[in-house]
Amino acid sequence: MNFQIRPAQAHDLIHIMQIYNQEIATGLATWNSQEKSLEDYQNWWNELQSQNFPIFVAEEISTQRIAGYSDYASFRAIHGYKQTVEHSVYIDPQFARQGLGKLLLKKLIEHAQQNHIHVMIAAIDHKNVASIQLHQTLGFQQTGYMPQVGQKFGQWRDLVLMQLVLDTEMI
Repeated sequence: MNFQIRPAQAHDLIHIMQIYNQEIATGLATWNSQEKSLEDYQNWWNELQSQNFPIFVAEEISTQRIAGYSDYASFRAIHGYKQTVEHSVYIDPQFARQGLGKLLLKKLIEHAQQNHIHVMIAAIDHKNVASIQLHQTLGFQQTGYMPQVGQKFGQWRDLVLMQLVLDTEMI
């Protein structure tokens, strides 16, 4: 299968919502427990657009099916963190293990560099070894481990924090 990584468009939101809501229902990549509505996603889209934050999709070229997406947004809403972002990458399970997460994350890194972002942060469930390894492959380093800070499916979850420093200059 051939894929293209492209900026998301408003009509992709329904597919992005389906991927994320499936992860809410069955996975550990998010600790959210309540599904999101299309209105939630439209508000999210507008917020990211207003701040020039990206959303990329992996689209299967032959079917135009959205196989995954990635985004980043402010790490914290405090001015001192303005050049630090936290990112997310979600892949439809039917398209797992095809390298799409890596392609989407590389696209985010490229966008962040072009937009003078200094640090990208990943917050990953400690059991998501594939995601941790992917981030290590792309130069992220583990900078924190927070035991039992969240819950999902009635179990306490540990959080791994990883970061990538994109530049060393002050802007």
